[in-house]
Amino acid sequence: MSRKPLIAGNWKMNLNHFEAIALVQKIAFSLPDKYFDKVDVTVIPPFTDLRSVQTLVDGDKLRLTYGAQDLSQHDSGAYTGEISGAFLAKLGCTFVVVGHSERRTYHHEDDALVAAKAAAAFRHGLIPIVCIGEHLDVREAGNHVEYNVEQLRGSLAGLTNEQLTDVVIAYEPVWAIGTGRVASAADAQEVCAAIRAELASIATPQIAAGVRVLYGGSVNAKNVGEIVAQEDVDGALVGGASLDGEQFATLSAIAAGGPLP
Repeated sequence: MSRKPLIAGNWKMNLNHFEAIALVQKIAFSLPDKYFDKVDVTVIPPFTDLRSVQTLVDGDKLRLTYGAQDLSQHDSGAYTGEISGAFLAKLGCTFVVVGHSERRTYHHEDDALVAAKAAAAFRHGLIPIVCIGEHLDVREAGNHVEYNVEQLRGSLAGLTNEQLTDVVIAYEPVWAIGTGRVASAADAQEVCAAIRAELASIATPQIAAGVRVLYGGSVNAKNVGEIVAQEDVDGALVGGASLDGEQFATLSAIAAGGPLP
């Protein structure tokens, strides 16, 4: 089954809404329309940037999409500081990231909470990008495949086969995020293939064959080509390089199968 690559730029806690507008304009200007037929491109700004990004994307009829970095597992109520998926849907978000290692580490989010957030995303018509990944000690002990399979299973618990058809999985080895260290293309393929095999067990082989599995962890324009060329890697969740409009456009073009003209 052919899977259209997805390049998602996670801006993390960077850029105010004025800077967000400038960056989206730079990406859109740098990436010709023809590439969007071969790759889906999305940006994941801070919550406070979303309305400005929505206005720009809708007003200029841009082909890139956007999403949020997190959401609440609750739909509404007395949950100070939380953001409902309903709010994100009203802002036109397509995607929402759940289970990023920084949420798991700094906010102690476990697999059960990640699964609840993924379910909340689907309730509001959003596509969750479910993040999993091992720490360095797990990798060095040789237990990385088993660790990721278990984390995947827990993070998808309770989702229906219909929902699993649309989910996106992002494999981000924690030791490679923002460190400059990158898993080799073979390392990425090994875990992404195991993810797909586990999806076949959780759902069906047909569903697993259609799910997009991304790699994340110090991805840039120099290494993205080899990474997305792997059979079971369908794109990238990009961190620091997504804050550079020209580089993000370049790596999106590479994922589409060709460099920028």
